[in-house]
Amino acid sequence: MQHRKWLAGLTALAAAAVTATAVVTAQPAAAAGGGTGVGYLHTSGNKIVDSTGATVRLTGINWFGMETDNKTFHGLWASNPWRGQLDTMASLGYNTLRIPFSDDALKPGATATGINDFVNPDLVGLSPLQILDKVVAYAGDKGMRIILDRHRPTSAGQTALWYTSAVPESTWISDWKALAQHYAGNTTVIGADLHNEPHAEGTNPAATGACWGCGDTARDWRLAAERAGNAILAVQPNWLIFVEGVSCPSGGLSNVWDNDTGNDEDCGWWGGNLSKAGEFPVRLNVANRLVYSPHEYATSVYRQAWFDDPSYPANLPAIWDKYWGYLYKQNLAPIMIGEFGTTLATDIDKVWLQSLMAYTGTGVNGMSFTYWSWNPNSGDTGGIANDDWTTVNQAKQAILQPYLIPPSGGGGTSSPSPSTSGSAPATGACKATYTQDNAWQGGFQGQLKVQNTGGGAINPWKVTWTWPSGVTLGSGWNATVTQSGTTVTAAAPGHTPSLAAGASVTVGFTANGTASAPATVKLNGAACS
Repeated sequence: MQHRKWLAGLTALAAAAVTATAVVTAQPAAAAGGGTGVGYLHTSGNKIVDSTGATVRLTGINWFGMETDNKTFHGLWASNPWRGQLDTMASLGYNTLRIPFSDDALKPGATATGINDFVNPDLVGLSPLQILDKVVAYAGDKGMRIILDRHRPTSAGQTALWYTSAVPESTWISDWKALAQHYAGNTTVIGADLHNEPHAEGTNPAATGACWGCGDTARDWRLAAERAGNAILAVQPNWLIFVEGVSCPSGGLSNVWDNDTGNDEDCGWWGGNLSKAGEFPVRLNVANRLVYSPHEYATSVYRQAWFDDPSYPANLPAIWDKYWGYLYKQNLAPIMIGEFGTTLATDIDKVWLQSLMAYTGTGVNGMSFTYWSWNPNSGDTGGIANDDWTTVNQAKQAILQPYLIPPSGGGGTSSPSPSTSGSAPATGACKATYTQDNAWQGGFQGQLKVQNTGGGAINPWKVTWTWPSGVTLGSGWNATVTQSGTTVTAAAPGHTPSLAAGASVTVGFTANGTASAPATVKLNGAACS
């Protein structure tokens, strides 16, 4: 996505809230084979599979900002801490995080900005890469996977080609190799989306933009993807290589005359046209590593001609087949739709999103995707998060939800079983474990893990603890966290109220005062060991 405008408040840092709301993680609703799998991933025909051969479907989301002047994730200025935002994503069923970045963020001395230090004290003074490391580690703990997306050569903006005079191809490839080495052995990071939205410029025969299969090494995106992909695989042979399309195979603007076919050239979205990939496939030196990753958008980004076709939306599947779906349907390679999104402000866009999700298929055998975006400040699409970076756009989520497969090892919305749905709060045995993550002059940060060791589900669950006089709550995540006197209450949100037998919740918080472990921890009134 080329960011055309930002919503108001981008640089304003919100004051930390006394009560913070986030979404609790529960047991995953899908088996490991249906989530993100185990070990490194590879491909088999049009499927992505894990190290055991089980089919994996990536149902993820984009969290951008590292490609902008901030050089780190947007929303770190909000009152919802960064961990709380990841908790929400995982609990909603997003099992993969696509992270855009620019080469600027990787430069020595790069500085991350736009961070609310009070809410995210553990990020103070960290470089963009160090913050990325923390996100990768926490997402991995939740069973999520990470796809790194080289979104722009610099934070200044998107480019048609993968290189510029200031950022040559050699820098692009060397930065990718450095990232591959940096995350070697970390199975949370599964691959590289080589360059975002290569696209056309100029007109035939003077086209200067990215082409596919034209043979010009300075413009042929297919050949460049091979060079970069093979360089990465030489360092990290276990990564998946995600290759986007172009906009026009010739590298010129739409509706230009194609001298080879005698027809007007068929152009699509930036990064969305893989119509020539069947004829000119990307050739990698390591087998079973290639995933094609088109982009697809609605009228809130641009009103393509097909939106006004009298047969709309019945015409959409044939359009998608032509541009990229044929690769999946002919079992040539997996498809991972790297970006798709809409403000959902019109019925035509709602129908588009419903149609696209149906086209991807249901269950683990469907096409993979990462929705654009988590961020509410994407000017063309808005986000899954609302402007508070905490609550969720339920209209969008309702359309996506049936296609989401929660992370295998962490978050995931699980529905209460019939025997517990609507039941009175239960009591039972529990085990509590406290970890202090950070401390500073006048405050500290920690997380309290509480496991339901009783014989049945608890619905709704509630954790309470006490602190010494003078210790006050700063912010909390994974639950609705409040304080009254010396007692702190972490209550389950309404849409994930059940805590199954054997399941755990981890409530995170920042607090003011002398660092103190939670005392007298109880789960629905039962004391924890």
